[in-house]
Amino acid sequence: MSKIIFITGATSGFGRAAARRFAAAGWSLILTGRRVERLQALQEELGAQVPVHIAALDVRDAEAVQAVVAALPAAFRPVRVLLNNAGLALAPQAAQNVDLADWHTMIDTNVKGLVNVTHALLPTLIETGAGASIINIGSTAGQWPYPGSHVYGATKAFVEQFSYNLRCDLQGTGVRVTDIAPGMAETEFTLVRTKGDQAASDRLYNTTTPLTAEDIAEQIFYVANLPDRININFLEVMPTRQAWAGFAVDRD
Repeated sequence: MSKIIFITGATSGFGRAAARRFAAAGWSLILTGRRVERLQALQEELGAQVPVHIAALDVRDAEAVQAVVAALPAAFRPVRVLLNNAGLALAPQAAQNVDLADWHTMIDTNVKGLVNVTHALLPTLIETGAGASIINIGSTAGQWPYPGSHVYGATKAFVEQFSYNLRCDLQGTGVRVTDIAPGMAETEFTLVRTKGDQAASDRLYNTTTPLTAEDIAEQIFYVANLPDRININFLEVMPTRQAWAGFAVDRD
């Protein structure tokens, strides 16, 4: 029987790239996301290679998460890897200019959504035991502050600490936990953050060489396929052309 990965936010970016990477290696896929038509397209694309189960899911809805997990067909129940990829950034403006609803959306998705899915699948992953993995997609924003990151960066700092604390609780179960923290990567991230501003997205990525979704999918695949005895706690990945800025100084 092929190994099974459960992916949240599989409809774009890192999630979609990971679905393709794991399918190429023969893994069975459970793909979830809010955009049903994209899930269906992925199922049609990858279903000839491997078994694919799709489920429309908003990770913010704890009851819906529980229902999706409970309704998994028998062939898809022994999940080996949970990829907590669903997340978003909104409101790149300064904190004092942000709509409170955008902060709540990021907290509900990046924090509550992560917790909802992890809690629902923990019994399954513990039953799988040695070699099972929870791979959480964090961000360099969880480590390094920058203007306009405010709640987004804070939610990604939560991802890091939640991952570490899960490791403590899961010691002895065989279940591994990893926080993968990408830096600048060209996906739909900026389009979502700016509510569809293509020019803003182009300005961010033009004249440099960001990571691709496939770059991060390769790191996810690497972590998931390490020998059972190895746990990568934290993996920060930046493009070569990105580094840290100096401290900001306000001057008269």
